[in-house]
Amino acid sequence: MLLHLDASARRASVSRELSDIYAANWRTANPDAGYVYRDLAAQPVPHIREAWTELCDYVLANQITDINRYVEAVHTPEQAEAWDILQPLLDEVVAADVILIGTPMYNFSIPSSLKAWLDQITFPKMSLRGRRFVVTSARGGAYGPGTPREPVDHQERYLRDFFLGHFNVEDVTFINAELINARIDPNLAHLREKHQESYEAALKEAAK
Repeated sequence: MLLHLDASARRASVSRELSDIYAANWRTANPDAGYVYRDLAAQPVPHIREAWTELCDYVLANQITDINRYVEAVHTPEQAEAWDILQPLLDEVVAADVILIGTPMYNFSIPSSLKAWLDQITFPKMSLRGRRFVVTSARGGAYGPGTPREPVDHQERYLRDFFLGHFNVEDVTFINAELINARIDPNLAHLREKHQESYEAALKEAAK
């Protein structure tokens, strides 16, 4: 199953365009595999609250590593309410073979809508090994290897570290279209050709 998430606040966004291309090609290649879509910007996942932290504490204290046993942590009405939000999100992740995330870079990092989803589904010692993550992203500047702004890339670096450190997943692909702001910022007009090259390369990669 493909779980497809978009996090951009823009309806017409490059990260959405790239994730749509990837999803369409994946579904063509896997017509019977199943598909679930979530728009995290249009229908935001609630931020975690205290009852969620209580669920997390129970899972950690009892060393529960089986995701199917997390429900054992529910003991109060508030925890049941938190679980009702969490359970469908977890079910989607557990059922997925590939998790596709379309996200822009906002302020060197990820949108709060994506962070809220990650916070909801992440518990201590939780493993998603065997699943693949694909991230299609749009970035206003250039943050690739060797660029002056590489050290402040807290989008790809954060997500890559997160998937490995929390989920034990190394199978992660990033498809980045850079210098998006060159389309509209007169001060970046001289970089429009480089942006176009990055954009076209991302389109080809997503289509694979």
